[in-house]
Amino acid sequence: MTEQKHTHDPLNVDEALSTSEAFLLKNKNLLLGVVIALVVIVGGYLGYKHFISEPKEQKASEAIFKGEQYFGDDNFEIALKGDSLGYAGFIKLADQFSGTDAGNLANAYAGLCYAQLGKYEDAIKYLDKFSGNDLLVAPAVMGALGNCYAQVGQLDKAVATLLKAAEHANSMTLSPIYLIQAGQILEKQGKNAEAVDAYKQVKNKYGNSYQAMDIDKYIERASLK
Repeated sequence: MTEQKHTHDPLNVDEALSTSEAFLLKNKNLLLGVVIALVVIVGGYLGYKHFISEPKEQKASEAIFKGEQYFGDDNFEIALKGDSLGYAGFIKLADQFSGTDAGNLANAYAGLCYAQLGKYEDAIKYLDKFSGNDLLVAPAVMGALGNCYAQVGQLDKAVATLLKAAEHANSMTLSPIYLIQAGQILEKQGKNAEAVDAYKQVKNKYGNSYQAMDIDKYIERASLK
């Protein structure tokens, strides 16, 4: 993870969806954008915070390093369960280093791996174990959790989690995406007034964001239903 080999755009903003009916179908691609964001963000997060901390943290960080490489190469199954060369896998490492920041991060990685493998119930289990208060990693994990709730049909939880992620991030990059996702789910539920409120937050709070360029279309569509 300390390697600076990732050159992906932190979030693919073009994945903002244009219709509520398309949300669940296209949601997996948007989730990948969140995964990429997490990969890029966490490199710095671990690099400056953990490799210079106490021995257990350093040992934990070093233990998940190979998994981060597998994750970055989209080898999600191996990242989860380990290889034959001594890497234990995020599932075991999350348990082995429970109580450390790197072990906490292993929970997030395990959840994201499961999500990419289409195992959303397992993804929810591990993403929900992650705890953090920073303004980058925590809302990215929270947004991924919201997406997974949507995938398993828990739409109320999906909306609540996405709105919480948007509020926690309070950024031009992440917040508008989560607000639009929440709005689209609300439209799908027939809660059009609440959807309009979510879209208006994009317009009023994040008016300089990429997503705000087309937000009037979302507002108009939800208002006419």
